Amino acid sequence: MGEARFHGRYDSHGRACEAPGCQEEGEFRAPGERRHGFDGPGEWRWFCLDHVRDFNAGYNFFAGMDSEEIIAAQSPVAGWQTEVRAFRPTAGIDGLPRWSDFTDPLDAIGARANQIRRTAAGSVAAREEFVRFTPRERDALTVMGLGAKADRHGLRRRYSELVRQYHPDRNGGDRRHEARLQQVVEAYQLLRKAAAFA
Repeated sequence: MGEARFHGRYDSHGRACEAPGCQEEGEFRAPGERRHGFDGPGEWRWFCLDHVRDFNAGYNFFAGMDSEEIIAAQSPVAGWQTEVRAFRPTAGIDGLPRWSDFTDPLDAIGARANQIRRTAAGSVAAREEFVRFTPRERDALTVMGLGAKADRHGLRRRYSELVRQYHPDRNGGDRRHEARLQQVVEAYQLLRKAAAFA
């Protein structure tokens, strides 16, 4: 995807406007069916300038939300807990706290800074311990939120915790985290067969 040339216009790379019957280039993006969220970036729809203006005129960000979700989306700190690459549970260093474990962003920043200071001295040793895992297994450990010192018992315990957290049958029917659950299951299946846990 090219950089915006001006005012939200992107190189179309031959992409046509998605409005029925329009032959113009699709240079302007609009939100698609799947929104940006916990499971990653959302989808985009692409329109010409006239059709993106029409789309925007009728767009309702709050469509499909109940009153509690609307209130939460309007909060001044809405979305700060969203997990991105820079704020994954380990962020490349073992044992760091999750942003979503805190209700106040400043508490999260303070805890993160303190933990980084405490673990900086041991980071070289931690990297050396990760050598016993393959690159795919290290990725799986990150998905599980486990460090290099994890053992088979700790892996099983963490898997049970995450299933309780993400499985709709265990979390009151909340299906928003099914993609995350799938990642956890795949990571567990890989790690339970890892030679490092033999």
